[in-house]
Amino acid sequence: MSGFGAYVHIPFCTKRCDYCAFATTIDQAGRIPAYLSAVCSHIEADVRQAHLPALTSVFFGGGTPSLVPPELLMAVLRRLPLAVGAEVTVECNPDNITAALLDSYLEGGVTRVSMGVQSFDPAVLAGLGRDHDPRSVQHAAGLLAARGFASWNADLIYGAAGESIESWRRTVESLLELCPPHISAYALTVEAGTPLASQPARHPDDDDQAAKYEIADELFQAAGTGWYEISNWAKPGHACRHNQLYWDQGDYVAYGVAAHGHRSGRRYWNVRSIERYIELIEAGRSPCSGEEVLDPEVRRAEAAQLLIRTRTGVPQAWLPEAVRAELPVGLVVRDGDQWVLTRHGRLLANEVAMRLVPPEESEPVRRPAAAT
Repeated sequence: MSGFGAYVHIPFCTKRCDYCAFATTIDQAGRIPAYLSAVCSHIEADVRQAHLPALTSVFFGGGTPSLVPPELLMAVLRRLPLAVGAEVTVECNPDNITAALLDSYLEGGVTRVSMGVQSFDPAVLAGLGRDHDPRSVQHAAGLLAARGFASWNADLIYGAAGESIESWRRTVESLLELCPPHISAYALTVEAGTPLASQPARHPDDDDQAAKYEIADELFQAAGTGWYEISNWAKPGHACRHNQLYWDQGDYVAYGVAAHGHRSGRRYWNVRSIERYIELIEAGRSPCSGEEVLDPEVRRAEAAQLLIRTRTGVPQAWLPEAVRAELPVGLVVRDGDQWVLTRHGRLLANEVAMRLVPPEESEPVRRPAAAT
């Protein structure tokens, strides 16, 4: 897959979920205009310096982009040079979605909404620190259909405390009744520094999460929503093009605090502080906080580790005989000229990925950027 994307980070939230370690801030709505003005200036500088080709995808992530007044978000989008047919995604909370909001998105050029559903069990939602309820998800899905969004995504999280197998199955079945074209389902992970991390009794169980993954995959596949990456399923033609850039080691630029970008083997990330980001942009300086440069061997190794996560798999020609001999039986299968994970292999993908890289591969060179 070829293409070039842009990720725009919107760090504003009304509250922080118990499991969230992203760069977000709460009760800071008054800073939204200045922050988005800085993002616009950052984009304009890249356009002036001819750093931006036509973008095949744009992803507004967060945080909660749907908290931002749509006219401000669309002002950012207007500054980005879009290729014909570009995919433009905005992450939304279900209880932020209104007909007026969706109309503004459609008029502004948004083609796709990614909705944070997480669960249809109110007790599980409360345990995750989520404010919405299942009825708001159903209402939002109806609005997406009524307003003419051909593609949208629903995010789920499995493995939260108090979530039984039966509760998870009901969540999956309830979501499928809404006919989402794309579904992302993520195992709850414990991130350092979060409220979840400090409460071991609420930590997920590996066996429980494995069982829930298999239930989800079985039900999604039966509904015609096939897997194309370990945590992502889509109906034909609805795979997320922007996320595919990540798995294909494609190029994408980063705008906003803590956003990550990649160009030709150089990964970089922006400063995490909103104040510092605005200061640097207003001073005409780069907001880049650090970078790592991958040599060709590391890039090849990482390419294999990323592709093994996908339905496409890793080409046979990429793997020396010694590496193929180490691939775990039952976790991968030969599919034509590709090596692809089995369903059981998807549960142990990290173990497979480690076997794809000879131990002598070199490490990427990491360094801070001068701007900080």
